Amino acid sequence: MSEQNLSRRREERLDELTALLLSEGTATAQDLAERFDVSLMTMHRDLDELERRGLVRKFRGGVTTQPSGVFESTVLFRQQAMTTQKQAIARAARRLVEPGTSIMLDDSTSVLELAKLLDGITPLRVVTNFLTGLKTLAGTQGISLTALGGDYDPNHDSFLGVGCVEAIEALRVDAVFVSTSAAAEGLAYHQEQHIVSVKRAMLAAAARRFLLLDSGKLGRVALHRVVPLDSFDLVIVDEGISEEQLADLRERGIAVEVARA
Repeated sequence: MSEQNLSRRREERLDELTALLLSEGTATAQDLAERFDVSLMTMHRDLDELERRGLVRKFRGGVTTQPSGVFESTVLFRQQAMTTQKQAIARAARRLVEPGTSIMLDDSTSVLELAKLLDGITPLRVVTNFLTGLKTLAGTQGISLTALGGDYDPNHDSFLGVGCVEAIEALRVDAVFVSTSAAAEGLAYHQEQHIVSVKRAMLAAAARRFLLLDSGKLGRVALHRVVPLDSFDLVIVDEGISEEQLADLRERGIAVEVARA
């Protein structure tokens, strides 16, 4: 078989492997080698390549696309997780967006669902560092876009770093909508320091602050604290929140709304 055909076959296998891991979340290298009928050494090389592309995270004997307290999952995985809940939260958040205002959106997949609903709320200025969000809104009549620059991060499909923070600090918007990867004991958390810096800058640049938080993130912590949850004007969660979790948030003085499906 020619080198070109071998390369094409490998890319096809990598695509199938990515789809499988995004669906199942975690698997062992041995199991994957058997399922794809390749040697264990070949599978490890494939997984090394997917890790290099930022699509998976390897651990001893296996691989995962799921987040941990230190590593965030990829944007591809997050777009497939808790989709129904995120859509319900986005519908509740849409009523907070007013025509004639400016809003800032972070690079979360929860906020992406809100971006998909902005058509018709015009005129509107939208500021974001999320390439997927920019593509979603590009060409939408009545919506003006401001792209936040910085260093491109393929794992998040967004622009981050010092350049992004400085671009945010030069702006002032009417409202910001963000999400985060974990929340517990009245605090929002995230695994990655450069993401935390961008989120904090966004919150400081907005007159009103809204957190879109699916229930799967509640009761979890990550490496870095972002801000206290009472820093937000409103936290919107889905119906998966337990009565105990809801009571805890309210006892802490956190404004919270449960989005109904």
